Amino acid sequence: MIAAVARNRAIGYGNKLIYWLPNDLKRFKLLTTGHTILMGRRTFESLPKGALPNRRNCVLTRGRKELPGCECFSSWNEFVATCQPDEEVFIIGGASLYKQLLDKADRLCLTEIDDLPAAADTFFPDYSNGWKEVWRENHKADERHSQDYAFVDYIRQ
Repeated sequence: MIAAVARNRAIGYGNKLIYWLPNDLKRFKLLTTGHTILMGRRTFESLPKGALPNRRNCVLTRGRKELPGCECFSSWNEFVATCQPDEEVFIIGGASLYKQLLDKADRLCLTEIDDLPAAADTFFPDYSNGWKEVWRENHKADERHSQDYAFVDYIRQ
């Protein structure tokens, strides 16, 4: 799973990301390019230019739809059946998909933002138990990043 989370685990408001951190977007691109990304339909609809280039874009949706540049699946099991054994999959949101699939994840690649947003309606599930921090890179706010943040990787304990 990959996400940017506030101190209260907020990730979005009004089907949009709360934070715009250029280095977080670079890290997202670096980690996911060349791999499979799995998202919910609303997350797909929130992407400004649709399917993300140079990735296998997959959407989990109850109402099986045709979405440009994506493969659509009605269940996790249906999706997994199409994956290669060594295929790296990044779950990129939204909140209901994170919650539904947290127990299937073996790694969390998070950007933890040192902030509490004024408004949020979407939250990442609680990951305080069962996960071990294995890497952290701290960053201070600067001219392009209005909050302190850290890139943090966790593995399942």
